[in-house]
Amino acid sequence: MADQSTAGVTVADLVLAAQAVASGAMCGLIWFVQAVHYPLFAAVGDERSRDYAVEHQRRTTPVVLPFMLVELVTASIVAVWPPAGIGRGPAFLGLALVASIWLLTFLVQVPLHGRLAGEGHSPPLVAALVRGNWLRTIAWTARAILAVWMLRAAA
Repeated sequence: MADQSTAGVTVADLVLAAQAVASGAMCGLIWFVQAVHYPLFAAVGDERSRDYAVEHQRRTTPVVLPFMLVELVTASIVAVWPPAGIGRGPAFLGLALVASIWLLTFLVQVPLHGRLAGEGHSPPLVAALVRGNWLRTIAWTARAILAVWMLRAAA
Protein backbone atom coordinates (compact mmCIF):
# COMPACT_ATOMS: atom_id res chain seq x y z
CA MET A 1 0.00 0.00 0.00
CA ALA A 2 1.28 3.47 -0.79
CA ASP A 3 2.94 5.07 2.18
CA GLN A 4 1.70 8.60 1.53
CA SER A 5 1.57 10.51 4.76
CA THR A 6 -0.29 13.55 5.95
CA ALA A 7 0.73 14.67 9.43
CA GLY A 8 2.08 11.19 10.16
CA VAL A 9 -1.10 9.37 9.09
CA THR A 10 -0.69 7.15 6.04
CA VAL A 11 -3.26 5.79 3.63
CA ALA A 12 -2.52 2.35 5.11
CA ASP A 13 -3.33 3.70 8.59
CA LEU A 14 -6.69 5.02 7.38
CA VAL A 15 -7.57 1.78 5.58
CA LEU A 16 -6.65 -0.33 8.61
CA ALA A 17 -8.55 1.98 10.97
CA ALA A 18 -11.67 1.88 8.76
CA GLN A 19 -11.37 -1.90 8.56
CA ALA A 20 -11.09 -2.22 12.36
CA VAL A 21 -14.07 0.09 12.97
CA ALA A 22 -16.28 -1.72 10.44
CA SER A 23 -15.28 -5.19 11.65
CA GLY A 24 -15.69 -4.19 15.30
CA ALA A 25 -19.12 -2.73 14.61
CA MET A 26 -20.24 -5.86 12.77
CA CYS A 27 -18.85 -8.10 15.50
CA GLY A 28 -20.92 -6.27 18.10
CA LEU A 29 -24.00 -6.25 15.89
CA ILE A 30 -23.79 -9.94 15.05
CA TRP A 31 -23.47 -10.95 18.71
CA PHE A 32 -26.56 -8.86 19.51
CA VAL A 33 -28.42 -10.45 16.62
CA GLN A 34 -27.30 -13.96 17.63
CA ALA A 35 -28.02 -13.69 21.35
CA VAL A 36 -31.03 -11.36 21.40
CA HIS A 37 -32.67 -10.48 18.11
CA TYR A 38 -32.91 -13.77 16.21
CA PRO A 39 -34.16 -15.76 19.21
CA LEU A 40 -36.92 -13.17 19.66
CA PHE A 41 -38.33 -14.10 16.24
CA ALA A 42 -39.87 -17.12 17.99
CA ALA A 43 -41.82 -14.81 20.32
CA VAL A 44 -43.62 -12.96 17.52
CA GLY A 45 -47.24 -14.06 17.17
CA ASP A 46 -48.33 -15.82 14.00
CA GLU A 47 -50.63 -13.00 12.92
CA ARG A 48 -47.74 -10.48 12.84
CA SER A 49 -44.76 -12.70 12.00
CA ARG A 50 -44.67 -11.97 8.26
CA ASP A 51 -44.86 -8.21 8.84
CA TYR A 52 -42.16 -8.49 11.51
CA ALA A 53 -39.86 -10.39 9.13
CA VAL A 54 -40.32 -7.84 6.34
CA GLU A 55 -39.75 -4.93 8.72
CA HIS A 56 -36.64 -6.64 10.12
CA GLN A 57 -35.13 -6.81 6.64
CA ARG A 58 -36.10 -3.23 5.80
CA ARG A 59 -34.53 -1.82 8.96
CA THR A 60 -31.47 -4.07 9.16
CA THR A 61 -30.09 -3.56 5.65
CA PRO A 62 -29.24 0.16 5.94
CA VAL A 63 -27.54 -0.47 9.30
CA VAL A 64 -25.31 -3.38 8.25
CA LEU A 65 -24.69 -2.75 4.54
CA PRO A 66 -22.35 0.27 4.95
CA PHE A 67 -20.16 -1.62 7.45
CA MET A 68 -20.15 -4.72 5.25
CA LEU A 69 -19.15 -2.67 2.20
CA VAL A 70 -16.34 -0.94 4.12
CA GLU A 71 -15.11 -4.36 5.25
CA LEU A 72 -15.18 -5.69 1.69
CA VAL A 73 -13.33 -2.71 0.24
CA THR A 74 -10.72 -2.46 2.99
CA ALA A 75 -10.08 -6.22 3.09
CA SER A 76 -9.58 -6.17 -0.69
CA ILE A 77 -7.16 -3.26 -0.49
CA VAL A 78 -5.18 -4.92 2.31
CA ALA A 79 -5.06 -8.22 0.39
CA VAL A 80 -3.71 -6.52 -2.75
CA TRP A 81 -1.34 -4.14 -0.94
CA PRO A 82 -0.58 -5.58 2.52
CA PRO A 83 0.94 -2.94 4.78
CA ALA A 84 4.35 -3.55 6.31
CA GLY A 85 4.15 -5.81 9.32
CA ILE A 86 1.09 -7.72 8.16
CA GLY A 87 2.11 -10.00 5.32
CA ARG A 88 0.06 -11.75 2.65
CA GLY A 89 -1.18 -14.63 4.83
CA PRO A 90 -3.14 -12.54 7.34
CA ALA A 91 -4.25 -10.19 4.55
CA PHE A 92 -5.74 -13.06 2.54
CA LEU A 93 -7.23 -14.60 5.67
CA GLY A 94 -9.05 -11.31 6.30
CA LEU A 95 -10.41 -11.28 2.76
CA ALA A 96 -11.40 -14.96 3.01
CA LEU A 97 -13.34 -14.24 6.22
CA VAL A 98 -15.17 -11.37 4.53
CA ALA A 99 -15.96 -13.56 1.51
CA SER A 100 -17.28 -16.33 3.75
CA ILE A 101 -19.47 -13.87 5.64
CA TRP A 102 -20.95 -12.52 2.39
CA LEU A 103 -21.56 -16.04 1.07
CA LEU A 104 -23.20 -17.16 4.32
CA THR A 105 -25.31 -14.01 4.36
CA PHE A 106 -26.61 -14.31 0.81
CA LEU A 107 -26.76 -18.10 0.47
CA VAL A 108 -28.08 -19.02 3.94
CA GLN A 109 -29.45 -16.13 6.01
CA VAL A 110 -31.16 -14.07 3.29
CA PRO A 111 -33.12 -17.09 1.97
CA LEU A 112 -34.18 -17.94 5.53
CA HIS A 113 -35.38 -14.38 6.03
CA GLY A 114 -37.29 -14.66 2.76
CA ARG A 115 -38.99 -17.79 4.03
CA LEU A 116 -39.87 -16.06 7.31
CA ALA A 117 -41.43 -13.20 5.35
CA GLY A 118 -43.37 -15.62 3.13
CA GLU A 119 -44.30 -18.43 5.51
CA GLY A 120 -44.25 -16.74 8.90
CA HIS A 121 -42.32 -17.89 11.92
CA SER A 122 -42.25 -21.58 12.65
CA PRO A 123 -40.03 -22.96 15.42
CA PRO A 124 -37.91 -25.02 12.98
CA LEU A 125 -37.40 -22.01 10.71
CA VAL A 126 -36.37 -19.72 13.56
CA ALA A 127 -34.06 -22.46 14.89
CA ALA A 128 -32.46 -22.74 11.44
CA LEU A 129 -31.95 -18.96 11.38
CA VAL A 130 -30.23 -18.98 14.78
CA ARG A 131 -28.18 -22.10 14.02
CA GLY A 132 -27.08 -20.85 10.61
CA ASN A 133 -26.01 -17.52 12.03
CA TRP A 134 -23.42 -19.10 14.35
CA LEU A 135 -20.97 -19.41 11.45
CA ARG A 136 -21.26 -15.70 10.69
CA THR A 137 -20.94 -14.86 14.37
CA ILE A 138 -17.71 -16.85 14.61
CA ALA A 139 -16.37 -15.44 11.33
CA TRP A 140 -17.13 -11.82 12.30
CA THR A 141 -15.55 -12.32 15.70
CA ALA A 142 -12.40 -13.70 14.08
CA ARG A 143 -12.50 -10.88 11.53
CA ALA A 144 -12.68 -8.19 14.23
CA ILE A 145 -9.80 -9.76 16.17
CA LEU A 146 -7.73 -9.97 12.98
CA ALA A 147 -8.56 -6.37 12.01
CA VAL A 148 -7.40 -5.08 15.40
CA TRP A 149 -4.27 -7.22 15.18
CA MET A 150 -3.53 -5.77 11.72
CA LEU A 151 -3.97 -2.24 13.03
CA ARG A 152 -1.46 -2.93 15.82
CA ALA A 153 0.96 -4.94 13.65
CA ALA A 154 1.25 -2.14 11.10
CA ALA A 155 1.76 0.56 13.74
